[in-house]
Amino acid sequence: MRISSFILTALLFFTGLQTAFAGVMLSGTRLIYPESNREVSLTVRNPDKSTDYLIQSWLENNDKSSDAKVPFVITPPLFRLDRDTDNILRIANTGGNLPSDREALYWLNVRAIGATPKGQAVNRLQLVQRTRIKFIYRPASLNKNEAADAYKSLTFTQLGKDLVVKNPTPYYVSFASLKVGGKDVPEPGMVAPRSELRLSAPGSGTIEWQAINDYGGKTPAARQ
Repeated sequence: MRISSFILTALLFFTGLQTAFAGVMLSGTRLIYPESNREVSLTVRNPDKSTDYLIQSWLENNDKSSDAKVPFVITPPLFRLDRDTDNILRIANTGGNLPSDREALYWLNVRAIGATPKGQAVNRLQLVQRTRIKFIYRPASLNKNEAADAYKSLTFTQLGKDLVVKNPTPYYVSFASLKVGGKDVPEPGMVAPRSELRLSAPGSGTIEWQAINDYGGKTPAARQ
C-alpha cells in the first residue's frame, strides 16, 4: 500500500508539473528575419496563474558541428517571467558573414524553469521546459511572395527505395505532410535551399505534399 500510494503521489506530482509547464508559450513556431529589419521580436507568454518562471534564450547554428559564432544577439537573454504576464525577446543582427543569395537557418531556444513555491523544500524536483523553433535569415535579394510559393518548385524522383526531393529555390521548405501513392512519409522534415533530401519511399504513385509557411500555417496541397 505504501508503494502504491507513493506511485500515485508521484504521478499526480508530475502531471501537475507538466500542466504548469504547458503554460509557457511563444507567439510563433518560427521566426523570419528579413535583412532590411533592424530587429525582430517574439513574445513569451506565461498564462499560468500560480507559477513564475526563469526564462533563458539563445541561438545556435543549424550545423551542430560548427563552432562559428551566431551573428545575432537576443535581449534579454535571461529574465523572470511572472505569472499571467508576457515579455518580448528582441533579436538583432550583429553583422556576420551571412549569405546574400539564399536563406540561412539557425535555431532559437527558449528554456523555462519553474520557480519553487514559498514554504517548499529547496531540493524539490524541478522539470525544465525547452522550446526550439526555426530562426531563418532572409536576404534582401529574396522576395517574400516567392518564398510563399517555393514549395511548389520541389521535384521528386524515385531512386530504388529512396525518394529524392530536390529544392532548386533559395528558400528553406519545411514539410507539413508528404504522401506517396496515398501513403504518408513519416517525419519528412525540411529541405535546404538549392539542395536535395533523401527519404524512404513507402511505395510509388502520385506525390502530394504541403509545406509550412512563414506564419506556421499549412500551404495548399501540391501534386506531382
